[in-house]
Amino acid sequence: MSGGLLVAGTTSDAGKSVVTAGICRWLVRQGVKVAPFKAQNMSLNSFVTKEGAEIGRAQAMQAQACRVEPTALMNPVLLKPGGEQSSQVVLLGKPVGELSARGYHGGRQQKLLGTVLECLAELRGTYDAVICEGAGSPAEINLRRTDIVNMGIARNARLPVLVVGDIDRGGVFASFFGTVALLSPEDQELVAGFLVNKFRGDVSLLEPGLDMLHGLTGRRTYGVLPFRHGLGIDEEDGMAVSLRGTVRESAVTPPVGEDVLRVAVCAVPLMSNFTDVDALAAEPGVVVRFVDRPEELADADLVVIPGTRGTVRALQWMRERGLAEAIVRRAAEGRPVLGVCGGFQILGEHIEDEVESRVGQVEGLGVLPVRVRFARGKTLTRPVGEALGERVEGYEIHHGVADIGGGTPFLDGCRVGQTWGTHWHGSLESDGFRRAFLREVAAAAGRRFVPAPDTSFAALREEQLDRLGDLIEQHADTDALRRLIESGAPQGLPFIPPGAPA
Repeated sequence: MSGGLLVAGTTSDAGKSVVTAGICRWLVRQGVKVAPFKAQNMSLNSFVTKEGAEIGRAQAMQAQACRVEPTALMNPVLLKPGGEQSSQVVLLGKPVGELSARGYHGGRQQKLLGTVLECLAELRGTYDAVICEGAGSPAEINLRRTDIVNMGIARNARLPVLVVGDIDRGGVFASFFGTVALLSPEDQELVAGFLVNKFRGDVSLLEPGLDMLHGLTGRRTYGVLPFRHGLGIDEEDGMAVSLRGTVRESAVTPPVGEDVLRVAVCAVPLMSNFTDVDALAAEPGVVVRFVDRPEELADADLVVIPGTRGTVRALQWMRERGLAEAIVRRAAEGRPVLGVCGGFQILGEHIEDEVESRVGQVEGLGVLPVRVRFARGKTLTRPVGEALGERVEGYEIHHGVADIGGGTPFLDGCRVGQTWGTHWHGSLESDGFRRAFLREVAAAAGRRFVPAPDTSFAALREEQLDRLGDLIEQHADTDALRRLIESGAPQGLPFIPPGAPA
């Protein structure tokens, strides 16, 4: 097999990341050597590859679906929002500057097309197939001129395009038709067909609509994927998380011991790598909630302050809402608090930031004996160490340099009483360490909670990816999908007016 495919969507959050991962896992189970690719990703959830490159977490998980090691080639451009109007630009895994949306789309983006195409060509020269993920919608006509992630990459690399639509939102037929009809004739030639995502009910009731869609567009539907709870891989945007919802949509497994353990995660602005708490949510009897009010901390056995792309802004937000005062009081009472990356910095005594917020000197919460200075360069590492008697692996993504003046060492950070702080993301995915940490939390909280002895987070990840592969194998026309990947879009696809504006 040799070929490629671009998985586009009618909207953001239509299911492109999940479908891409599912196709990747289905292909690798067929013996195909496959890799994921996303030319440009906008996300605050990122990952560090073994060579020290920062890429989107969705692409890292798609690489896991392919059973290959993630590299910077799989996500050459990563945009990390720092506010409403600007983002940090990460090119081939390294930050190269901060740009406004106007500055990026006004010229910088198009200049990156050559780099993006070179990365894709290198992957296609190494793998049997490359499954590419688009961003947002390919029919964003205001951005088409500078597009390097949707039809821009499809046109240049001659990739067939599969458009995914979320039928659970409603309006999927109009979205499919409108997406095609707003593309130029040259772009339309590559749009092979559609894939319906998150369908509930009897597929036979949908078939007349699919037939009419085929008649209107000349394009077939390659599958109807049923709605399934708990299938989302690492999301690209923390804003999609309900502040009072649980992590993902899955139900909490009953506890092994007598009590459950309640975890409250502060939903700070520009929250990054909130996926750190997924490993907690995977533990039987652990209930994880995102919160934004101090009263929601009252019954929590553990409070987590997660990473953020705006440490000073998040600290100010916590003070304005009363969360800062509640956490200081909680720490003084010896009730468990964990700060990760930006959350660790917030718990410290002092922050000097001329890089991220550029506000200079700011006082932290003063719970941990730590002073933080933001450096121009970014720390991007994959550390391995030991804590609580267990081996731990993690990854670091931060500008802040911590000067630790006391406490007990904890990973790269410190601990005072029942307050822990570290820059390490992903540490809780180490099963032995997570169980040891939860035992300490339960003891401090006075809960008769017992961590399950056999929970393997890595195995749960694999099960999740296999479920995505099963969805494609069982509910998509895999023979037609394989032909599409190998041979490209069918010839003679009709033009649907009006097409893109001149």
